[in-house]
Amino acid sequence: MTAAPARRPAPSGPAAPGPTGAGHAACHHGEILQGVFRDARGLPCPALVTLPVNVRASAARFTHRPGSPSDEVTVTPGGRTKARAAAVLAVRACAARRGAEPCGGELTLTGDLPLGLGMGSSTSDVIATVRAVADSWGVRLPPDAIARLSVRAEGASDPLMHGPRPLLFAQREGRVLETLGRALPPAVVVGCALGGGEPVDTLALPVSARDEDLAAYEHLRRMLRRAVTDADTALLGRVGTASARLRQRVLRHREFPALTAIADRTGAAGVQIAHSGNVAGLLFDPRTPGLERRLRQCAQALGREGIPPTRTFTTFATRPERGVVPWTNTFRKPSAARI
Repeated sequence: MTAAPARRPAPSGPAAPGPTGAGHAACHHGEILQGVFRDARGLPCPALVTLPVNVRASAARFTHRPGSPSDEVTVTPGGRTKARAAAVLAVRACAARRGAEPCGGELTLTGDLPLGLGMGSSTSDVIATVRAVADSWGVRLPPDAIARLSVRAEGASDPLMHGPRPLLFAQREGRVLETLGRALPPAVVVGCALGGGEPVDTLALPVSARDEDLAAYEHLRRMLRRAVTDADTALLGRVGTASARLRQRVLRHREFPALTAIADRTGAAGVQIAHSGNVAGLLFDPRTPGLERRLRQCAQALGREGIPPTRTFTTFATRPERGVVPWTNTFRKPSAARI
């Protein structure tokens, strides 16, 4: 009897995808205050307080690729190197928490926030990524752990992982220096773009720690603490303007004099800028008489000065405001808010 031919092994294909997780993160609109402050040990420390925007800026999905090395992470769209680095770090951290072997995976990011403008686009991507990886591993990472991973991936990070509370946050260390309160004072913000919307290299900016700067920033810290405690929008505007003015020694926005002049003419409480970018805003007290007229005048004046208005939002919104339009992906011609 003829022996039956031996069966050939079935060709091996790629391993079936493993668990998938999802995460999202908000963005911000630059800073109310940024400078150098003393920490609990009395040492100078770069830190900031951001102006939150109540939108989901980045969403991420992460799918395990079983059997692959933990550093084999592919990212869509390409070029998001900070998010990829965050995914690798988060995979290893989550696997260690589960006592399991880490593996690579596929990361997909979505969102329409412009890059490099000082709105926390990279931090938003990184936080969404870390949350998606953690979700895929069935791990819940606290904000402090997310902050540490974000700083390792980026070099500096905004405090978006902590939610919208006003925090004085050491962006290069990932730690909270002070919780200023539950919420910023109520304000309506008319956003705009300076410098043609060009990106700014955050980490290349100098950090000053002169004694006179430390004294000035500590004074603004006390003012902001009082503004939050008293829900004082006028004082919030003074802090934002003073901080932005100090930062002009580094950023040198040519539009800054026009921005502050428009704020004065239209009765704004003050201005704020992204100290590491080109997004800016004029802050209005929502209780100001004739607010709608003032907001229209502000947007028109910005346009006449060649400063594109972008969107109008509030510091106290719980849902998108009527008339708010999304950010465009091509920021050279930003969408204009219809006020």
